[in-house]
Amino acid sequence: MHLSKKCSVFKVVLSALLIVALLQLIYLSFLSTFHGKQQRYRYSELFGVRKNGHPEKNSRKERLRYSLSTGGIFDHSGQYRVYKYLVKSDFTSNLKPATDPGSNVLALATHTTINNLHHLESLVERWHSPLAVAVFAHGEDVKFATALVYALSFFCPQIQSLVDFHLVCLSGEMASFPEQDREHFAGLEDCASVFSRLETHRDKHKNYAIGGNVSYPNNLLRNVARGGTQSSYVLVLDMDMMPSADLHQQFLAMILSRGPPGDEVFVLPAFEIRHARKMPANKAELVQLYQVGEVRPFYEELCPRCQAPTNYSRWVNSHVREAGPLEAAYTLAWTDPWEPFYIGPRAVPLYDENFKQYGFNRISQACELHVAGYRFSVLSSAFVVHRGFKIQGEFHARKDEENKRNRVLFRSFKEGLKTKYPSSSRRC
Repeated sequence: MHLSKKCSVFKVVLSALLIVALLQLIYLSFLSTFHGKQQRYRYSELFGVRKNGHPEKNSRKERLRYSLSTGGIFDHSGQYRVYKYLVKSDFTSNLKPATDPGSNVLALATHTTINNLHHLESLVERWHSPLAVAVFAHGEDVKFATALVYALSFFCPQIQSLVDFHLVCLSGEMASFPEQDREHFAGLEDCASVFSRLETHRDKHKNYAIGGNVSYPNNLLRNVARGGTQSSYVLVLDMDMMPSADLHQQFLAMILSRGPPGDEVFVLPAFEIRHARKMPANKAELVQLYQVGEVRPFYEELCPRCQAPTNYSRWVNSHVREAGPLEAAYTLAWTDPWEPFYIGPRAVPLYDENFKQYGFNRISQACELHVAGYRFSVLSSAFVVHRGFKIQGEFHARKDEENKRNRVLFRSFKEGLKTKYPSSSRRC
């Protein structure tokens, strides 16, 4: 009798366990079906797939399809394929001439590989104005870049509003429309999820170490991004650099009180900040961090001479006047090997695209500005900050080899400037 009761209890417990397991299976099946429907809905949102036999209208998708259908254009060397305006912002799409003169004074142009594109999230949080991004991708990353750039423009309202994307790949590669490529879109539901996906590619390679003996065409990318703006002035930065807050509004107020653009560029002192520190928003915050060693001049450890002409002590010690309007604090003559970050009129010479990988890519353009007769005026309270200290040993293995090759190219470049500017007495 006692054994019979035990058997009955065992059967009841077993039945209960089976019921619980069955309910769990039904619940998991429901979640899977629901998630699948949600993903199909998101996918149909992205690509406007057919509904009741009729294609849904998706103008952003059609613009992407058109950009890709052109096949891009080759750069002057024939080594790279360029898709200009792969994804166009609402600002650029709706831009009309002779509108508000203050609406298109200053744009930011930047460049990156897919593994640094996650920095765009914090950049757009600070820069609420037109922004052009030139993305370089190689191999499988061409497909990934096309898909994720489109997703960013779809799910992120501020990016959709203000950011233009341009894509550069090797001439033998082509970007394709990602309509059937559900792999890269699985799990994308909002802007945060797209940046989370980009985080999976974060720091995939060391600087310039793309692999496959592929050269990063930094100056081509700078020119593509710069050419993708319609503004009177352009600030060209690397993706991992951050401008001071409210720079656009401050520069607009300053420039509207001056005459038309002349042969002058406006230098923003460049700094680098310890990784753990929050980016300073204004000069007062930056000077405070500078005084305790949490911020230092850009490239201080690697090439202090490259930024020294900025005259950091003069700029920092004038911070008591920071509360006033932005102005040109002082003007400097260019000296070798200064490679400043600056806001310049769109007529400034382009970057020389023969320079690739590491070394002399920015100084060559600064050198040409000098020979062409430009003045270098340092802004009173604006600045740019690089995320993290630049230190020896963080670069890829071929850095010194590339620097040596580009040094030889730089000598040839300087000789060419004598022919290009025969009436100039300036040399560099």
